[in-house]
Amino acid sequence: MFRRKPQNQEIDTAERDAKVQQLRDALGPLSGRSLKFCTDACLRRYLEARNWNLGKAQKMLEESIKWRSEYKPEEIRWHEVAHEGETGKVSKANFHDREGRTVLIMRPGKQNTSSPEGNIRHLVYLMENAILNLPEGQEQMSWLIDFNGWSLNTNVPIKTARDIIYILQNHYPERLAIVVLYSPPRIFEAFWKVVKYFVDQKTFQKIKFVYPNNKDSLEIMKSFFDTENLPSEFGGKATLKYDHEEFSRLMAEDDVKTAKYWGLDKNGSYESNGYSNSEVKREPLNLAPPAV
Repeated sequence: MFRRKPQNQEIDTAERDAKVQQLRDALGPLSGRSLKFCTDACLRRYLEARNWNLGKAQKMLEESIKWRSEYKPEEIRWHEVAHEGETGKVSKANFHDREGRTVLIMRPGKQNTSSPEGNIRHLVYLMENAILNLPEGQEQMSWLIDFNGWSLNTNVPIKTARDIIYILQNHYPERLAIVVLYSPPRIFEAFWKVVKYFVDQKTFQKIKFVYPNNKDSLEIMKSFFDTENLPSEFGGKATLKYDHEEFSRLMAEDDVKTAKYWGLDKNGSYESNGYSNSEVKREPLNLAPPAV
């Protein structure tokens, strides 16, 4: 099903720190948002995603810097994507997992638009927002996907799913701790058989099919979530209620935090240099064969 990569031997902390510095040196001088983005934790995630192969990690990171300079995910504001979220198809939960990580709740059965770009932009906005709200020292988030009401009619097209997977794997590496597919219907298997081939091995291992009244499934949920906080849709005791007006208010508040973090003014413009011209135009270096 997947072409397996040989696992690198574990390297110690000192070697990892040295790799981070080597990657930083290889990237060369950065400025503006690229400098803000490329923290040591960020560099570690890209190295981890490429099994600590310096050349592959550099190529991957440079491609992300280029993508961010063009797509500008940190400039997306809630009012631009709010219409995509009216039904609560994707939202940030009001609770965290057991490790204090941000939780995104997805309800594909509540799909309300047919715009591929709109769906992608909405999800990218919420990814950036979830990252902004991660506790200090935490780099990952958890996803809960509720299949109630899902059908092939409400599902996003395979091409859109593929594009979303590409963005997540290549520009948000090592951001997912777990993805819970809760009680997917049998018909989902046909969709999954196609989509799973776009998912890399590392991500694939984090995807868990969870079913009610299944002992192994219950153990997975208990290990990651407190049942007192977990909505009943996922086997917990809490109530899941999406209030679009209230959620919009919270997102508008977070937009102010986002602007402050990235040094943006109220209009979304960068107050200093932003991405330098060399970062926008630079082609990714072909330092290693493409990862498989």
